[in-house]
Amino acid sequence: MEKKNIVVLTGAGISAESGIPTFRDANGLWEGHDVMAVASIEGWNKNPVLVQEFYNLRRKAALAAQPNAAHLALRQLESAYQVTIITQNVDLLHERAGSTKIIHLHGRLDQSKSSLDDRLIYPIQGDEIKMGELCEKGSQLRPNIVWFGEAVPEIERAMLHVAEADILIIIGTSLQVYPAAGLREFAPSHCRSFLIDKQIPNSTALGRVQCFEQAATVAVPNLVTQLLHEASDKS
Repeated sequence: MEKKNIVVLTGAGISAESGIPTFRDANGLWEGHDVMAVASIEGWNKNPVLVQEFYNLRRKAALAAQPNAAHLALRQLESAYQVTIITQNVDLLHERAGSTKIIHLHGRLDQSKSSLDDRLIYPIQGDEIKMGELCEKGSQLRPNIVWFGEAVPEIERAMLHVAEADILIIIGTSLQVYPAAGLREFAPSHCRSFLIDKQIPNSTALGRVQCFEQAATVAVPNLVTQLLHEASDKS
């Protein structure tokens, strides 16, 4: 019997439970910095040293964090479903939990890229990008992160996966930041949708979505258990 497709869209809320802070919880500030100062191309052009230091600290924090019960539960779904995780997070906790098919919408903390040519991407040795480290074309290496105002290279691939979903699970995202927030609109009419977040906005736009206003570490394992039971009943 062919496995059903589950697409999981994850945001900052799932990583917050592993101790990684979100700017949503700090009134638009990240460690005391205005988000546009450290997460926009304008901020990089104005003060690349500050931006580099900010992401070096985020990289260290991500390496020190551990996947939580929600990350680990999602890995279990692969035993009974075709699972694609589309994540807005850059911390690689899904990989470390063992999930195997992950689309990174906003980049990855473990990679650097040329500030001259987006196609030149490199693995980071250790936990820092240093000022003075250059790409092969001679430009400063920057984090391989999609900043505010930049194009999202993986968004079209993400749309194609959502369009083939039998089940869509949205975890830890406010569904406020586009283009990621628009992905749900590509789900087919037969797709069952679930939303898990500690703060779900009151919105009629959510339509036929089953909502769980709970921590991801509570709701995701419960939902995974339910879906695995469903799969075993049909096999």
